[in-house]
Amino acid sequence: MAREILIVGVNHHRAPVEIRERLGFDNGRFDDVLQRLAALPAIDEGAIVSTCNRVEVIATTSDGDHAVESLTDFLALNESVTRDQLAHYLSVYRGREAVRHLFRVAASLDSMVVGEPQILGQLKEFYGRAAHAGTAGTVLHRCFHKSFSVAKRVRTETGVASRAVSVSSAAVELATRIFDSLEDKTVLLIGAGTMGELAARHLLGHGVQRLLITNRTLERAQELARELRGTAVPFTELQHHLPQADVVIGSTAADAYVLTPDRLHEILRQRRYRPVFLIDLSVPRNFDPQLNEMDNVYLYDIDDLGGVAEVNRDERLREADKAEGIIDDEVETFWHWLASLDAVPTIVALRERADAIRRVELERTLAAFGPVTPATREALEAMTSAIVNKLLHGPMTRLKQRDRENEAFYLAAVRALFDIEEPEQQ
Repeated sequence: MAREILIVGVNHHRAPVEIRERLGFDNGRFDDVLQRLAALPAIDEGAIVSTCNRVEVIATTSDGDHAVESLTDFLALNESVTRDQLAHYLSVYRGREAVRHLFRVAASLDSMVVGEPQILGQLKEFYGRAAHAGTAGTVLHRCFHKSFSVAKRVRTETGVASRAVSVSSAAVELATRIFDSLEDKTVLLIGAGTMGELAARHLLGHGVQRLLITNRTLERAQELARELRGTAVPFTELQHHLPQADVVIGSTAADAYVLTPDRLHEILRQRRYRPVFLIDLSVPRNFDPQLNEMDNVYLYDIDDLGGVAEVNRDERLREADKAEGIIDDEVETFWHWLASLDAVPTIVALRERADAIRRVELERTLAAFGPVTPATREALEAMTSAIVNKLLHGPMTRLKQRDRENEAFYLAAVRALFDIEEPEQQ
């Protein structure tokens, strides 16, 4: 019976976070969990992917229906989720659809934010744990590695990950349009709000070397500065530090503008009118909208950034359509490999049967000839081997390239025609 690839679990499409978090596996017990998975009678190979958006078991089996039931029980036993509750949220992918799902996950086409880069690293980590535990075998090794190359191809050949789709990452994208390089730029974060911190982290991740942080509570500024390796400055000295800043992020709860045209005129003069990029992430706004009318001042508020992110999301979705075509091609490539793998025992047996007949008949013919020279024997060996190879080429090619829906028919026909025993299950 042919092996089947299955994915059974929950993900963000159907299961709410309160279900996903209850099914998540504890990192400290992960190896034990993998061994329990591998011990299930219906499972040949297995791996587990457990992130905030999905808890899914990837497995191979020769008894698909039994394996689905076993994996459902396996997941329900993990934490306080009954089997009936789990059944309501469960997603099951079988055969080609399982391969397609894994490839789409790796390429970040199945993520909440299409194109986000984190999932590929997570997938590699979970595959590595299964490989180390010995629960991933030939099929899953090939399937996971193929998913990694598919993800690389999608990122290389499409723009699915090329545009910023969060407010903070959109701010970084705009900053790179304004400045040739961010490495020599100074960022000033006013306030210690979450969105401001996130924008600062994104800028640091894109090369910014110097970060100043100010807050009405100096201790909070110092705490965040230690975490981000920045420099805390007193809020009362803001006017003194503003001329140094090429990028200013507003993230305070102030009910009045922190920056106004009058205040910025003097700052620009001290900067010798070098451009300044203002990112206003606060509601109410921290920066007077009239600042955008000044030369060499680029002001974006949270709605502006949200608009950039939305446009980019639409562009990513258009690129995702191209990526789906790549996924289709790669699924078929993998499927042909898997089909040929299942045919290997029959192909080997067919060749062994044909070669055994060849050798018996050759020896019988040589015995009838009497003594022959080594050159003659070698010539007859080559001739009979060539005949066997030519006769087997067509059937063996068909076995490797057949449609898996007709798999049982082809294999059974070959075994019956050539009197080959059914291969033992591994």
